[in-house]
Amino acid sequence: MLALAGAVLGLAGVVITADRGVTEWPFVVTFGVLIAVGEMVQFRVDRSRNRAPIATSAALGYCLLRGPEVATPPDVAQIVAVTAVATAIGVIPRIVAGLWWDPVVSCRRLLSVGAAAAVFAAVTPDWLYWDGSSAHALPLVGAMLLAVLAAALLDAMVGAGQATERHNRPFPAALRDELGVTARIGMAMGISGVLLAAGTSIAGLWAPPLVVVPLLLTQFAFRRYSSAQRTYRTTVRSMARSTEIAGFSSPGQNARTAQLAVALGHDLGLTPARMEALEYAALLSGVGQLALADPSPGGASLLRTREERQRAAEIGASVIERSGVLDHVAEIVRHSNDPYRHGRASNADIPVESGIVNVALAYEQLVGEGTGQSPGKAMESIGLGIGAEYDPVVVESLRRVIGRGFRF
Repeated sequence: MLALAGAVLGLAGVVITADRGVTEWPFVVTFGVLIAVGEMVQFRVDRSRNRAPIATSAALGYCLLRGPEVATPPDVAQIVAVTAVATAIGVIPRIVAGLWWDPVVSCRRLLSVGAAAAVFAAVTPDWLYWDGSSAHALPLVGAMLLAVLAAALLDAMVGAGQATERHNRPFPAALRDELGVTARIGMAMGISGVLLAAGTSIAGLWAPPLVVVPLLLTQFAFRRYSSAQRTYRTTVRSMARSTEIAGFSSPGQNARTAQLAVALGHDLGLTPARMEALEYAALLSGVGQLALADPSPGGASLLRTREERQRAAEIGASVIERSGVLDHVAEIVRHSNDPYRHGRASNADIPVESGIVNVALAYEQLVGEGTGQSPGKAMESIGLGIGAEYDPVVVESLRRVIGRGFRF
């Protein structure tokens, strides 16, 4: 639906602009080139969100043009048309090169820019433009920031809706995460758009190169960060495979456990930082078994005594702590085999993530390869330990996730 909405909006903008005619061709070409180049060099952030800071800032800057150097500011239809055409031109090289591209991400940007252009046109009278006086500058900056805020809020709400549909996350939690990303990255792109518009409106086409240079440096820094995160993730997955190679877990067991743990974390609305730690902990939850004398048959650690499982968890946590950067993951692993209730009191010291890993590992070993239990039978087995062995909140989340058709 998002892709369709973006396509319809872009097509409508092109048709209306073709009928009315294009104004201020130099600005159209300059900002169109910036948007296309920014789209070509987009990159993925935190494995799920794609960002194109240059394209976004350029599109916002174009829709906020208003000053002595711009004789005829672009209307909403032309802004949408230029953004849509430049985006289409920018993605063609990515498609030809076989690089990853998500049309929904580009359509989200187009919808957000359209919203910003509509809000800016609605709150800015024709007589208001950059003339060097504070009487004009202050309300114009306020209108620009309001337009950027409208774009950011729309994008956050659309992204939250996507996450709710794709990952079955509670909408408030998904919106919280999207607003967090917007506060860290989105507003930086919005402010860059305001600076780009202000500089171009006053100094003309000399301004874009000066404003784009800091954006290029920012993009380079984010790409380096994303590359480091990918290396980090690859290292964790390699550590997780060590138990499979040694025969202490069945092939793919750690990945399946992490897959279910992530689904439970989404359902419970954990923050992105906690979700990352949860996934790493689920992948590394069996590392401590390498210190045991013999592997469990088929990697079924549930067949071991509680003392053996807790000792393996403690050893695994100690190994993880030696990395120096995974202390939060180690703490989750350390408690991943602790019972939810000691005597009559629940164990408040156990992180929720540990309870999730405990339930996810139990379900995987009951349903995964080599056991053959049905999901319903596995839920019955886990239900026998609810409130004592397993966190009732996590078990209820598991029922919801399985009820939605989750499969390894």
